[in-house]
Amino acid sequence: MSTPAQVAANQANSQHSSGPKTDQGKASSCLNNFRWGFCGSFTLLKSEDEEEFSALQAGLNAEHKPSTVTEVLFVEKMAQHHWLSQRAIMLQNVSMGDDRLSLRDKERQFSLFLRYQTTNDRAFHACLNTLLKLKAEKRKVKIGFESQKRKEAEETRRQSNETRKQELHQWAVLLAEGKVTHQQVLTSGAKLPLVRAAVEEETRALAQKAA
Repeated sequence: MSTPAQVAANQANSQHSSGPKTDQGKASSCLNNFRWGFCGSFTLLKSEDEEEFSALQAGLNAEHKPSTVTEVLFVEKMAQHHWLSQRAIMLQNVSMGDDRLSLRDKERQFSLFLRYQTTNDRAFHACLNTLLKLKAEKRKVKIGFESQKRKEAEETRRQSNETRKQELHQWAVLLAEGKVTHQQVLTSGAKLPLVRAAVEEETRALAQKAA
């Protein structure tokens, strides 16, 4: 255990160093754990080709055609995780070929980079699977919407056909009634001269009796 004097000395020393003060010092401090860029935010190493990474992103965008902000983010993450996986594979080869390292150090470095590769491979597939599920759900919603619209259109056509049938039936009834009325008028017109002749004959007979 530390003595009271040692504890007091450590506390006093800690007051003399509270981290970097300048912007440059803070920026350098942020990169202390960035040696290979597997932790923290994604950044290309100076030795890596930015155009190659852009081509990777463009290829994934062309393949998956993200149409929402969420889909765009998943495609970006896929590009980053694949890039980091390839970076880890490259560093595995470098570490195993570095004659300055002992066999134990080589194995330790190789295991570390292999773990980074596996982590990013899993993250890539997790993003891919989630993206595909999102797209599948969106297709189901679209298909359901289109199916509903088709049903509504079919129902509208059915109702329109039913209304047309009812209107045609009403017109057929009116036409039949019109034909009957017309026939009745014709029949009445044919009987009218006979009635008139009978009335005239009866009128003459009455006139003769009266004379």
